[in-house]
Amino acid sequence: MRDFHLPGRSPVFATNGMCATSHPLAAGMAIDTLKRGGNAVDAAIAGAVLLGLCEPQMTGLGGDMFALVSHQGKIRGLNASGRAPAGISAAAMRAAGHDSVPVYSVDAVSVPGAVDGFCTLSETMGKLGMAAILEPVIPYFEAGVPVAPRVADDWARADNLSGDARSHFLIDGKPPKPGTMFSAPGQAHVLRQIAQKGRAGFYEGDVAADMVDSLRAMGGTHTLEDFAGTACDWVEPVTGTYRGAELVELPPNGSGATALLLLKMLEGFDIAAMDPFGADRAHLEAEAAKLAYDARNRFIADAGHTTRLDHMLSEQTARDLAALIDMDSVMAAPAPLSEQVHKDTIYITVVDGDGMAVSLIYSIFHSFGSGLASSKYGIGFQNRGAGFSLVEGHPNEVGPGKRPMHTIIPAMLKRTGRVEMPFGVMGGAYQPNGHARVISNIVDYGMDPQTAIDAPRSFGALGPLELENGYAPKVWDALRGKGHDVVSPETAIGGAQAIRIHSDGVLEGASDPRKDGCALGY
Repeated sequence: MRDFHLPGRSPVFATNGMCATSHPLAAGMAIDTLKRGGNAVDAAIAGAVLLGLCEPQMTGLGGDMFALVSHQGKIRGLNASGRAPAGISAAAMRAAGHDSVPVYSVDAVSVPGAVDGFCTLSETMGKLGMAAILEPVIPYFEAGVPVAPRVADDWARADNLSGDARSHFLIDGKPPKPGTMFSAPGQAHVLRQIAQKGRAGFYEGDVAADMVDSLRAMGGTHTLEDFAGTACDWVEPVTGTYRGAELVELPPNGSGATALLLLKMLEGFDIAAMDPFGADRAHLEAEAAKLAYDARNRFIADAGHTTRLDHMLSEQTARDLAALIDMDSVMAAPAPLSEQVHKDTIYITVVDGDGMAVSLIYSIFHSFGSGLASSKYGIGFQNRGAGFSLVEGHPNEVGPGKRPMHTIIPAMLKRTGRVEMPFGVMGGAYQPNGHARVISNIVDYGMDPQTAIDAPRSFGALGPLELENGYAPKVWDALRGKGHDVVSPETAIGGAQAIRIHSDGVLEGASDPRKDGCALGY
């Protein structure tokens, strides 16, 4: 490995099991679940559910989930993203004067799919069952957890909480400070219902009634039938290669194909010869990302409506788009989508002693999602419907029962035919770019996973080129000379977690210092 002299965390090594995620309590819960006899699926569910309390601005029971599970030589994909209610109408929103789905409105609230996904994972591939998985998690929701520093900072920046959400997610009307206890006793009741009744404890009965009654009181069209009919889908992953490495992603409605297209474009350039934190690499990545994200915006939608996926994944498309890149000038950014302001997601990866690996991502979209919550139990509603288009005839046009285009994407890296690293990069629109950056850091520069995650990031797919600390002033000047509007990001760009599975069975965990979390093993 080349020595980049980057200050950062040390990797974590273990053999019996490993978890990497964005909050220490969740990582600890996952490891405890493994020690109780659970497998990687059980541990990932336990840690993810707890993250809904530890990072409520990022995720929760009212959100969506995607997962990749590697077991006995096969990778399975699970799409647990929810759908628009049957009563939604793009025409009605256009008639009301909207050209995009209002981000913090009840119209942006799609039916949550995560709980159905957790229950399906548990029943299909877990060992303990949901009751045993949730038993040690529920007391945290009742008693509370101390708010972590990064979470407190995010909380203070959120300005979209309204109605019942303010009483459930603010303390005396204010965001909590670091170290302040935050609890969600209403959600503890919901988790007990799920533990006792499975998915029916969430999608039927008094919990579903609380959600539907609350949404309809806010003007939503949601019905009990919309909730009862929610169902996740097992899906076949999509893959692409980069200099001999294989990246495994989920198909649409997720944006995994965007990362595959971006990497295939970058493969045509000698990135290893570039300074990893120099102007040429940042420029190339930004220009390629603009083209990949433009393709995403045109083609990716609900699986039944996505168009030209084969075209998006073809090597010829990547070559044709890469030929448009000029190393000395800047292209315009793709047309904006509402999701581009979003940077709120959790990611968890777990590998157990038997080699089962889980890559799971779970989100409510924007900070605190729609900013709305159910009245009785305080379930925060996602605003994934803001990922739809209101352009008439667009593949991603909002419609009854459709899934919106999604930003959240879990991933796995394969080499020599085996899964080497489940990983994910949080950060809203940055995620496909983040996958490409981490893979390139490892493949092109020989970085270990922790160094690849610690390394400073750039992101320029959406307009201004954001540079984190770590880029020299001369790099800023050189990029401005090419025509970029170079800016410092408001917060750190994304957050990543990874576990490298060595051929001898040793597990190497890496966790992003941009978050409060860590990698833990035993």
